Order: sequence, then C-alpha cells, then structure tokens
Amino acid sequence: MTRTAEERQREIVRTARTTGAVDVNTLATQLGVARETVRRDLRALEDHGLVRRTHGGAYPVESAGFETTLAFRATSHVPEKRKVAAAAAELLGDAETVFVDEGFTPQLIAEALPRDRPLTVVTASLPVAGALAEAENTSVLLLGGRVRPGTLATVDHWTTKMLAGFVLDLAFIGANGISREHGLTTPDPAVSEVKAQAIRAARRTVFAGVHTKFGAVSFCRFAEIGALEAIVTSTLLPSAEAHRYSLLGPQVIRA
Repeated sequence: MTRTAEERQREIVRTARTTGAVDVNTLATQLGVARETVRRDLRALEDHGLVRRTHGGAYPVESAGFETTLAFRATSHVPEKRKVAAAAAELLGDAETVFVDEGFTPQLIAEALPRDRPLTVVTASLPVAGALAEAENTSVLLLGGRVRPGTLATVDHWTTKMLAGFVLDLAFIGANGISREHGLTTPDPAVSEVKAQAIRAARRTVFAGVHTKFGAVSFCRFAEIGALEAIVTSTLLPSAEAHRYSLLGPQVIRA
C-alpha cells in the first residue's frame, strides 16, 4: 500500500517520539520509499516544528503534545550533560540560596554543588530534593504542589505561591528549547509558570542545556535570552552560534 506524504510524516513523527531519533536509511527501508523522499518529509516536519534534522536523520522536538520523560532524558547525551552541569555548578559564586529546576541536567548540577559550605536549595524536583536531602551543610526546601509523573516535579498555584515568597541568589534553569527569536520555552503551561516565577525570584539566572536544545521551540515561552546572566552548554554548539546568543546579553560558556 502506497502511503500519502501525510501518512508517512505521521509515521516518522511517531517513530521519532518512540525511539528518540530516526535515520534516513532506516526510514527509507521501513516506509518503502527513496531516501530523498524521506529527506523531503523531514524538511517538511522541521518546517512544522515537529523534528530537528541532524546529519543523516532527525530527532523529535518537544511540544504541547509530546514531552520526553525524566527517565528518557537520563539516557541521552549523558556525558555532555555531566560536563555542562559541572561547568554550571562552578558559577555558584557566593550564592547562599539557590533554585534548582526540574530535569536531568539540573539534577546533575545539584549533585555537583559544593558540600563544604552552607547552602539552601529550593526545588520543585523530587529527584533533586532526594539527591541533596542528606548532603552535609545543605538545607533543602521542596516546593509543594501537584506532581507531574513524567518529570517528578511539582507544579500549579501551590508551587508558584511558595516560590513567590523567596528572594534567591541564583536560579539554575532548564528548558525544552532555547532560541534567539523565542527565548526559553517548555511544553506545559504549568511548568512554564514555575520557571518564570523562579526567574522573577532570583537575582541571577543561569541556563544550562546541551546543544540539541538550541534552535528548538516549544509551546510556552517563560523567559527572554536577555534575562539570563549566563548560558552553559557544550562545545557541540558551534562557537559562531554561541556568539550570536552572547550578543543578546548573557555570557555563553561552552564546556
């Protein structure tokens, strides 16, 4: 049976979301079409914001209808995320009160924070709270609210109201996408509210994320690039692209 372009593209998105990535050769075989047809489909899907193309394939963009789980994030780009997290933790400076966002990279930042001096960490993330709960010299404040199953983080008015009561030295923020045009974005409005409130509460904000986040755009915008003191990513983000972000205000560190 010959599939229409729309049917092929739906199948490509479904496969990408299930497996985390697709490659042109496998898709051509799977769909029974030429590689050039698959490349055309991927270009169309990228134009619609559903995938990001890579050399020889593509990966899904997180959107209002699709978001990866924390368990999945803990298996992708892990060495890169560890480097980014270690470099981000070095920006702590003299901060005594810190917000650590939900997500796997922020969790790695939490684990990289120094244990030899007093630190208060505020977080909506159950895994972050768990990782730091027994850390010497670290006091953990877990924000209350509804727990999102995919990311194990709290959201909704309970979370934002509690967060609004704090003045924080530093916020370590993650995002599902960061772009020069649309700023920092995330699929869920409830998560967006928590992130925006954390940035409002903090004197300094650092975004940490791997290269695949750059240029990706999700559903809810919660901050402009200019709101960030620093962006920490890896050397896999080209230096020319890093420079373009730095022109909007933040220091850009490629670890």
